[in-house]
Order: sequence, then structure tokens, then C-alpha cells
Amino acid sequence: MFERFTKDARAVVEGAVGHAERAGAGAVDEEHMLLALLDREGSRGSFALASLGAAGRRDSMERALAEARRRGGLSRAEAEALSGLGIDVSEIVSRVEEAHGGGALGPGKGGGGGRLSRRRPFAPGAKEVLTQSLRVALARHDRHIGDKHLLMALTARPGVPAEVLADHGVTYEALTRVLYGGGEAEAG
Repeated sequence: MFERFTKDARAVVEGAVGHAERAGAGAVDEEHMLLALLDREGSRGSFALASLGAAGRRDSMERALAEARRRGGLSRAEAEALSGLGIDVSEIVSRVEEAHGGGALGPGKGGGGGRLSRRRPFAPGAKEVLTQSLRVALARHDRHIGDKHLLMALTARPGVPAEVLADHGVTYEALTRVLYGGGEAEAG
């Protein structure tokens, strides 16, 4: 599948691995892919983010991702669903952090840290984003998978990255409009 990736899409995948390494994560996940997409400049994905007003809001997105990590990776929607069952996620997080320190529910630092360590595997969600990006490209009759397809795949899946993007005005529908028409801003 990677032979179908454009230079920009490959840069996102490599950037996601770099973000995972710097975070000491045991695997590359969707959050790392989102951060790598936010790093891009001069690509169709960065054009779409800029067109939707999200390009200059990286700090806000990083804070939202950090808050989700603090909740053990739960999206706000998942926390609200648990609240409906009488489970107060904020209270649980506070108690765990009192006992074990701040960020105790965040992802572990597995995977053997340094540059000489094994390659970081892709978590199941990140693999699904890669697969979904292929589906998006095929549905659009695009011959190659670009960073725009990775961005669209992140918005098409439930979870924290899609929630963070939607909170910043980036949804699958908005990306489709910007990238494929239906408005003045169309990427060629």
C-alpha cells in the first residue's frame, strides 16, 4: 500500500513515527498522525486545514489531545456516555492522579526508548486510519494516497483525533467541500 503514498503522505507517516519516539510511546497511534499532519506545510492537507481555519490552532489542538490523554484516551463523548451510567470520569482521574501522580492514566512509555530500539509498531487505530485513507482515495477515484486522504480518514473514524478536529471546524464533510468542490476553495 505504501507505494501508493505520495511524498506528503509518507512524510506524515514518518512524522508520526517521530512523534511517537519523542513521546516515548510504545506504538504509533492516531494522535501521532494528527500531530504529523499539523506539521505539514505546502501540501493539500495543510491547504485544507488552513482553509478551515485550523492551521494556526495547533496549541489548542495539542491541549485537547493532552486532556484526552489525561482521561486515559477517552473522548469527551465516551466520558459523557459513562457519565450517563453514573460514572464520573473526572472524579476517577482525580483520584488516580492523587494516588499515582499526574498523567497516571496516560499511555505507558513502553517500546524501548532510544534510537537503537526496534521500530515502533502502528497501533490498531493508526493501521485503520491508513486503511481508511486508501478507501477514501479509491472512493474519490484518486490514484495516489496523499496527506489529504490521511486527514479525511482521521475525521471519518470515531475517537479523540476526530473530536479534536471537529472542535476546530475540521470535519469529513468540510474537508470534502474544501478539497473536492462545492465551494470556492478547491484544491487542484
